[in-house]
Amino acid sequence: MSVKQSILNSCKAYMLYVCIAFIGLQLYFFLRIASFAYINPASTSFERSEAWRIANLRSQINATTLNIRLPWLQEWRANQFISTNLKRAVIVSEDDIFTTHYGVQWDAIERAWNHNAKAEEQAQIRAKGSKKNVKIVGASTITQQLAKNLFLSKERNLLRKGQELLITLELETLLSKSRILELYLNHVEWGLGVFGAEAASRHYFSNSAALLTPNQCARLAVMLPRPKYFERNLGSTYLAERADVIEARMYSARLP
Repeated sequence: MSVKQSILNSCKAYMLYVCIAFIGLQLYFFLRIASFAYINPASTSFERSEAWRIANLRSQINATTLNIRLPWLQEWRANQFISTNLKRAVIVSEDDIFTTHYGVQWDAIERAWNHNAKAEEQAQIRAKGSKKNVKIVGASTITQQLAKNLFLSKERNLLRKGQELLITLELETLLSKSRILELYLNHVEWGLGVFGAEAASRHYFSNSAALLTPNQCARLAVMLPRPKYFERNLGSTYLAERADVIEARMYSARLP
């Protein structure tokens, strides 16, 4: 056998192994997601990575001073024990057409892509002396956020984004919208080591997620894009004003 033929065979074998590994990974995701129709996941990939990060911080810095909590605060609550107003507020704030799309808002992704391309140009200008702030925006639906939190890392690259889209489509295919929202609200981050609606309700308002007031629901919804920041800035004027806007709009939200 020639050297060229040997290299070609090695490449074919390598590609075969890669394909088998890819199919195996997708099968794993498919079966795990299918199980979520009946089983509540104890934790997510994002929660575990945060627990590891916090544990490392505790080993390096005085945990009492930082008020670092480990393990994370989380209590599962079924849909009927989570305020309807919180569901409305989160949908209005994070994904206003949640009940009608199939996991992805392609037009929102296109707008975010165009915005971020301009932001990158501004960043290059800033590097040359401009002081103008650059804001990068996302376009993730509630289902996409859930897909990322359940299984994926924080990395931002095309491969991870492609896997996120595949998982998103599987979530939308295998689970009802109501179940997707239930999973999301029980595992989304609401502060340093604070995960899920029940933990957030008790942490910020000393109350159950079933008994939140409309304004409290709106405040929690506004916190979602930057939970750690708003946890440190609960008196933020933006947080209060944006919560008023969400509270006024949330009754128009369509629930699954």
